[in-house]
Order: sequence, then structure tokens, then C-alpha cells
Amino acid sequence: MIESQSLESQSLRAELERLDGGPYGGYKRLRGEVRFEAATLFIDRVQSDPFAAPSRLRVRVPMDVARFPRELVATATRRLALADVLARGLARTFRSAISNSSGSGGSGRVSIDAGGQEVLERTAVAFEPATSDPAWVEARICVGLPASGRRARGREAARLLCDELVPATLRGLRYGELPQDTIRSFVECIENQEAIRQQLGGLDLVAFVANGSILPRESGASERPLPPQKAVPFQSPPSLEVEVQLPNPIPAAGGGADSAASKPRASLRGMGIPRGVTLIVGGGYHGKSTLLRALERGIHPHVPGDGREYVISAPLLAKIRAEDGRAVQQVDISPFIGNLPGKDQALDPRTFSSEDASGSTSQAASIVEAIEAGATGLLLDEDTCATNFMLRDGRMQALVAAEDEPITPFVDRVRELFEDHAISTVLVMGGSGAFFEAADFVIALRNFEASEVTDAARAIAARHRSFRESDARSALTPPAPRIPDPTSLDPSRGRRAVRVDSYGLDRIRFGNSEIDLRGALQLVDPSQLRCIGLCLVRLRELALENERSVSEYLDALEAEFDRNGLAGLDEDGARGLHPGSLARPRRIEIAAALNRLRTLRLR
Repeated sequence: MIESQSLESQSLRAELERLDGGPYGGYKRLRGEVRFEAATLFIDRVQSDPFAAPSRLRVRVPMDVARFPRELVATATRRLALADVLARGLARTFRSAISNSSGSGGSGRVSIDAGGQEVLERTAVAFEPATSDPAWVEARICVGLPASGRRARGREAARLLCDELVPATLRGLRYGELPQDTIRSFVECIENQEAIRQQLGGLDLVAFVANGSILPRESGASERPLPPQKAVPFQSPPSLEVEVQLPNPIPAAGGGADSAASKPRASLRGMGIPRGVTLIVGGGYHGKSTLLRALERGIHPHVPGDGREYVISAPLLAKIRAEDGRAVQQVDISPFIGNLPGKDQALDPRTFSSEDASGSTSQAASIVEAIEAGATGLLLDEDTCATNFMLRDGRMQALVAAEDEPITPFVDRVRELFEDHAISTVLVMGGSGAFFEAADFVIALRNFEASEVTDAARAIAARHRSFRESDARSALTPPAPRIPDPTSLDPSRGRRAVRVDSYGLDRIRFGNSEIDLRGALQLVDPSQLRCIGLCLVRLRELALENERSVSEYLDALEAEFDRNGLAGLDEDGARGLHPGSLARPRRIEIAAALNRLRTLRLR
């Protein structure tokens, strides 16, 4: 008998052994709380059969057993980082410590929501209360209870839960049994990243890219870094180099053991991208989109060793692209699209709606929606933008009269967005110099090496005039508040009042409606989509209580998350999601899902 056993756990073992060979439904009797000597097991939900979604369990360990030093849980950032590294460690422990099962369906499979290269606020591991003095730490786990056909393998379940799962979780949550130096360096790295993010505003920057960062990925289908020997480490142009301060020293790259360069340092140097309009230019395959990709992912902290852990972006930068065929519901796109041909009321650009928007109208809608959601900057890549939305050259202006062209191209709004509305733009352009006059800074990439070429771009613009006139015929005004109709947010399906499902990073099924999120390019984890689905349910509840604008509902959701965390989204259990399966999305992505809901109606 191992140390984590108790009389209650022995009763659980006896009950499981009695179920051996019986109907699988007998496992339902296990729901409840079981105390082990040093931990408590909560069996929250038992699957209906071995082929259904796995059972949901929690293992809670008191802090006087876990014994994490107070400094590791002293701040919200440190608790987030510690919870993340613990979940990753538990995932590895389960893979090595849990015996494989040959039973039916998902028999014997144990998992925890541990994430990828980004470090997100998750519910997989939680400290409660969420203060610098928590009483306990808890892991939320998915388990496939063993079966043969639809018969329970109770003896195997007893071994799985009592002899393997609880002891393994206890080892993964007890500080004295963990790689303490690794955990501390992980927590300190995340704290450093968030400290840099807090400095961006004071330095008047939208992003920071540390010297030595490895930006390329190992493949187009992977977010893991290209091996350093195959990559060109990033180096800032001297004119854009800045220094940021760190709360925790980090080892310096290079230098011998006794050299000054090898001593830990509490600052970093790298490229600062200032607020305003910044172009990233260069030839094809020279690293333009790779840099932009790092910036769009830099809204989240990254795990140590990712190569982009010190690529830090302002938290509300929004990546924008054209999305042919997306749904648009009552968006004022008039700053970019004037009166459209035809008499269809839905084509009124002040309240534009479409079930199948074009590239230009979808991109206009996405920009306006991002502004409404609170975006402080836009990230665009010409490869994924609608050409006619981005620019119209002098020759086309001469051929097609202004009164026959409803589009005010982005090139004629980009300065206004910054100067009048404080919204910066970082834009990758490789095929046109139309934005040279509008740019504050121009960064060129050649063989993944960056240089600042602002003066050269301005000289070229002065020497080779574009002979185009601005198509902007009115001022760009902020979007009017839109108020959702709560009856258009219906999460019911069949007999269930709430049914929300998510599929990878692409799709949410909200009630009977499909939400296509392929254009929301800054979603990084399926658990964010699960959370977004529940956010829409909560938004509907808020809308039924009090009529407010989309922006105000996003404020309310964020305030609830800051106050209560994410697990409260599933308090009644009716939505079928484990509290450990959620990761926090930004307000930008919550708004993106709301705006792509085809049943949405607004005022």
C-alpha cells in the first residue's frame, strides 16, 4: 500500500473490483469525492460508454503537502506560469507512469490540457484561492475508464485510479519531487516576457524583437523552432535598437565561462517597432512573413526555448486578412466602402450585412470589428489581403472615375487610423511601393537579416511620384456602438438548452449554428475555442439582463475573468465541459466569433 492510500481510497478500490465484468454504466456510481492520505480525488463526470468523451476527474493537493515556495505564487503572472509548467510536467508524467490499456474505446487513456508553444491562462491546473496564499493546488484530468466491449474492467480501473493516477498526480504537484531549477527558470522567463510587454507603452512601441531570437519554424505545419544551426538569429538594425529591463536575470549568449558576455544580465537589447505605420519589405522568402508571424504570435508569452520567447507584442494587436465568403452582420464599413450598386438594403455600407462577403468587404468589416473590440494596432500581409481594398494606383484612377469606385483603399486610411484614432499598422509589402509615403518606418528583410531603409524609401517616393490622388472623400469615424439582440444568440440544440462544440482551431458549433474561425489567425489553442463558445453563452445571459454594446459586453466578460477566472463559465455543469479544458481567449477573438455568427442580429 502506497502512502497516498486511505480508508476511503480502499473503499473506492473495493467498489471498482465489485464492478469488474459488470455493465459499463455501473461506473456512474463512482461520482463524488474520495480522500486519499495526501490528496483528494473528485470524480465529477463519468462517461456513458467507453466510446464517449472521457470521464472528468480532479486531484486536489493541500499546499502544506505541495509546499510550493511563496515567491512562486506571489503574483498572477507567476501563478499562471507555474500552473502552465505543472500541467506540462503532468502530461509527461502520465505518458510515462500510466500503463497502456488494450480495452475498448479510450480505455486507460489519461490526459491533461497542457498546451503548445504559447503559455495561456488555463484551467487545467488551478491554485485556490487565486492569491499569494492559496490553500490548495488542483489538477483537472480526463480519464478513459477501462472496458471490454461495454463491460467494466473494474480491477484495471482500480489499478489505474488508485495505484497510478493519484500517486502520479501527487508527484507532479509536490514541489520537493520536481525539477526545481527548471520550474523557477520557466516562471522567471514568463515573468520577464510580461514585464517587457508592460514596458511597450512607455517606450512608445507596439512590439519588441530581441536580438538572437529564432523566428523561423521547423515547417509550415509546426510552431516548433527551426534548429539554431539552420536559422539566422535575429539582429536589430542599429537605428531601431532599444534596451528593455528584466525583473529576472537571464544567461547571455556567447562568451566563455569567464567572459563578461557569459554573465547573467537583467536587460535585453533588440528591435523596437514604434507606434505608427511600419512597413516590412523585401524579396520573396527572405523572412517578411516570418517576422510578421512572430509578431502576431507575440501577443502571448512563449515557453523557454521557443526562439520567440522574447518577441513581445502589444496585447491587442489584431491580424487582419480578406475572408471571401465570411458572414458579416450589420457592420458600418462606410469608412472604406461607399454606396454599393443595387437597391438591396443589406448593401447599405452603414449597416452592411452579407452571408457571402467579398474579399474587400470582408476585410473592411474585420478592421471595423477589430476597432470596435479595442484593437490598438493592425497586422496585415499583402499575400492575404484583397488587392483592390489595399490600394488603387494612378493609372486605375485615371481609367475608373472616383464616382464609380466605392472603395476607399487602405493606403488612404492608414495614416488617419494612427493620427486620429491611435491605431498603429504593421504591414508586409513586397510587390508595391504605394505605402512608402504613408510609412513612419520601413524595415527591409534580406536573407532574414533586418535593416532600416526608411530614408531610402522616402527618397524613392519623392523621385518616382505615384501620380495618384487620395480616394478618401470623408473623415474616418469610429464605429457606432452595436447592441446584440440576445434572442439571436441561441445555444440550444434538440432537447438541450445549451450545446456548444468546438473543432480544432477552425470552427465552433453554437446551438445549431456553425461559426467559421479560419480567419481568426491569432487563435493558438483548441481550448480557446471551447472557452469562446461558453463566452457567447455568457454574453447572451448578460444581454438578457441588461442591454449594452458589444464593446461593453467584452469589458464585462474580461472583468469577470479577472475576478473569478474561467472555471465559472461552467459552474452549473449543464454545458458538458470540464473546468480543466478551457484557455483564455482575447476579447479580439471573442468578438471575431460573435461577428461570424450567422444568426446574429444587432442594433
